[in-house]
Amino acid sequence: MTLAAATELATATNEHLANISNTLIYSAMAVYTLAFFAYIAEWLLGSRSKVGRTAAALTADAKAKAQAKAQGKAPAVTVNQGGSTAVLERPQVVVRSAAGSRDVPDGPGAHGGDAQGDLYGRIAISLTVLAFLIELGGVVARAASVERAPWGNMYEFNITFSTVAVAVYLGLLALKKNVRWLGLFLITTVLLDLGLAVTVLYTASDQLVPALHSYWLYIHVSTAIFCGAVFYVGAVATILYLFKDSYENKIASGGTPGRFANSVLDRLPASASLDKFAYRVNAAVFPLWTFTIIAGAIWAGDAWGRYWGWDPKETWSFITWVAYACYLHARATAGWKGRKAAYLAMVAFGCWLFNYYGVNIFVSGKHSYAGV
Repeated sequence: MTLAAATELATATNEHLANISNTLIYSAMAVYTLAFFAYIAEWLLGSRSKVGRTAAALTADAKAKAQAKAQGKAPAVTVNQGGSTAVLERPQVVVRSAAGSRDVPDGPGAHGGDAQGDLYGRIAISLTVLAFLIELGGVVARAASVERAPWGNMYEFNITFSTVAVAVYLGLLALKKNVRWLGLFLITTVLLDLGLAVTVLYTASDQLVPALHSYWLYIHVSTAIFCGAVFYVGAVATILYLFKDSYENKIASGGTPGRFANSVLDRLPASASLDKFAYRVNAAVFPLWTFTIIAGAIWAGDAWGRYWGWDPKETWSFITWVAYACYLHARATAGWKGRKAAYLAMVAFGCWLFNYYGVNIFVSGKHSYAGV
């Protein structure tokens, strides 16, 4: 076989693998769509008669406080125990966080606490696992088509990012964490991300620009993708916290939420649980984001002869780091728990999103590898 023939054969094989990758990504989108409808069925067909825990807990708490006030006693606090509510007297001086100022039990979940809803939820998770494996196969085939890491442009970054985001969700489920409430919101945005990837951001399989030929590509970019996936999960929890906190506030002040809020928001974990979950996942991944920036600086020193040059990507990575550092510091300070810290968390995630999309697509610099 001549060298030209061997080269042509290798090129054909690469194109074949690239086509397989594209087929797998589209197949994953189809299965994610089925999972999306299964999650919808879990929410719609799950029992609504078993929700109302938030309203019941806050009503019982209000009655207990009114009764204690009438008797000239210290206010009482309601404590959820195994689905029931007990009233315990507490001392005169109690210091509590803003997010945990109400003793509200977690909701039953998207399934509403019944067998039918739980069945659709399990089907949705099974479809999510299948779609994840198919999408992972698409990412691996893309990497094999050019024999390099599959994140040399924005298309590859997107399909890898969505794969890792789903992996984080499934990993939390595997650890027996109660995060099934994330499923519908996660899969919805994963479908949007993949839709954007295969249309606006699609780039044909090709070799890397010279500056990216480094083992740091595997270290720096992979950690950045993982951090972004975890930050995303924390952002979803933060958004849901803001909605749930408003819902609880409305009930506590004597208001009557609409039917949608009663049937959806009451199934979610309590606002205090959502706030704690968001804080923990952001705090857990923040050191890795710090390492990501340091690894990028070391790579820049190898590739460009300087560790830091205030390139747009470097600048916004640092801004994102500062924003999350401020959030974690504020969250650990009593006066900034709850909604104030949640708003700061959303600002931090907004910085990450701009660093992810805006800098790569709209800003020119040494990191302009979007390929679009």
